[in-house]
Amino acid sequence: MSQTRLKVALPAPEECIEPTEFLNFTHPAVQSWLIENLPEGLSVAEKLQHLYYKVRDGWRYNPYTVHLEREKCTIDFLLTQKHAYCTPKAMLLAAFARAIGVPSRLGFGDVRNHLSSPRLIEHLRSENFAWHGFTELYLNNEWVACTPAFDKGLCRKFKVEPMEFDGRSDSLFQEFDKSGRKFMEYTRYRGVYSDLPFEEMFTSLAEIYPHLFENGMGPGSLYDEV
Repeated sequence: MSQTRLKVALPAPEECIEPTEFLNFTHPAVQSWLIENLPEGLSVAEKLQHLYYKVRDGWRYNPYTVHLEREKCTIDFLLTQKHAYCTPKAMLLAAFARAIGVPSRLGFGDVRNHLSSPRLIEHLRSENFAWHGFTELYLNNEWVACTPAFDKGLCRKFKVEPMEFDGRSDSLFQEFDKSGRKFMEYTRYRGVYSDLPFEEMFTSLAEIYPHLFENGMGPGSLYDEV
């Protein structure tokens, strides 16, 4: 999968604007968060850019924080957390976008050369990271992809530039590190969804990483392992 990712027709924008089981942006806690964190007087692009950075840096990226319970995959629950992995962070941005009237959906792909540590790779037993999540936003009659997963503190540790987003164009992944070495690439495109594909995603992950579903991921902090 390249930075100019495969274009798909579905789900359509009109299917990607309402609250869902997981993107429950009408929940009072989510509405309160938006009132407290979204300044008035911004354009739509400025609002999206502001929300992108709030999600990118407001939740520290940590892949050890996977929850398998449905009730812990909703936006109101995620707001209570300080750490999250790529999919919850993509969900947060998608939900906030819908809350300001911008259609959004969740995209997934497998990646190699992900931000990782020897301990994390040992836990996964693989250098391939399945079901990496990103956000797609419907802007000016086209879908724009962005990745709010990796906060600037973690990027600094890995010596890569943090992903920026201008509220208008794709911002999908860090292809090279600061030394110009190949850093990250998509190896499989898994599609886009109007809500978290809970059963499909976790059934697939259980097949790819069966040991994690048998023994658990265990506690950890990627920040402490770099």
